[in-house]
Amino acid sequence: METQNPVLRSSVYRSASSIQTRNTRLPTRLPISAIGSPKWASHCSLYANSVHTNRNLQCRNSVGEAEYKGVSYLEDDKPKSNITRKKLAVFVSGGGSNFRSVHAATTNGSVHGDVVVLVASKHDCGGAEYAREKGIPVIVFPRTKDSQEGFSAEDLVIALRSYEVDFILLAGYLKLIPAELIRSYPKAILNIHPSLLPAFGGKGYYGMKVHKAVIASGARYSGPTIHYVDEEYDTGRILAQRVVPVLAKDTPEELAARVLHEEHKLYVEVSAALCEERVIWREDGVPIIRSKETPLDYQ
Repeated sequence: METQNPVLRSSVYRSASSIQTRNTRLPTRLPISAIGSPKWASHCSLYANSVHTNRNLQCRNSVGEAEYKGVSYLEDDKPKSNITRKKLAVFVSGGGSNFRSVHAATTNGSVHGDVVVLVASKHDCGGAEYAREKGIPVIVFPRTKDSQEGFSAEDLVIALRSYEVDFILLAGYLKLIPAELIRSYPKAILNIHPSLLPAFGGKGYYGMKVHKAVIASGARYSGPTIHYVDEEYDTGRILAQRVVPVLAKDTPEELAARVLHEEHKLYVEVSAALCEERVIWREDGVPIIRSKETPLDYQ
């Protein structure tokens, strides 16, 4: 079986009592514009208290549909030149192999963007350690009940705005994304899931649990899905998929490795399309990807 080959911001003021880094402590009520590129977190984990934000969207028609960076519409799409290099935030909970693939692609020129911040659900996970090694700031989210480490949802939005993040990529992030973040970044948050959604998705379907369920079902095909994020697990619009076979004697580990291999390639391709502003939204609300080689074609 062959698949389609998908290669598918607001004035803010921080009013934090303080933000700790290794060597500095910022004063309260510092305008984000004064921070610029956030040096206060350049090589360490970030911690924050309370923050506040407002957001203004520019609407393009009577139904209040906003214009978003990196998103165009099928009826008015035109080839673009001199596209601004995009700023990416990646969210992880574990080793972050997809994060590493995307980051490598940004450094070798395959993706016209940069990973400017990593958000991790655990400060000591593999993805966070890799980010620190590469000089990428690390934010811990969410804040746990028994620790002041980590950001609140409101803190997180402010921090991402300070980095001028264009797109958010979830790469093995196992926490539900808060509504505040989804409202602040419409059509700009993507997730990768290790099955062909809508099959084997939703709460509880993650990691090896997905591959065990696929094999137990008797499904002959599986593969990664990249989809936009809404307020539920794995229910947002599908942007890209890639199919891999489920072999007769597959173990969950073998299937997982086959799917992960395709995940790494697919996320890089989709990240490239985002950063090159090749994601198109049809009138029916389905996102598709414009071909890089032949701009009038869609993949």
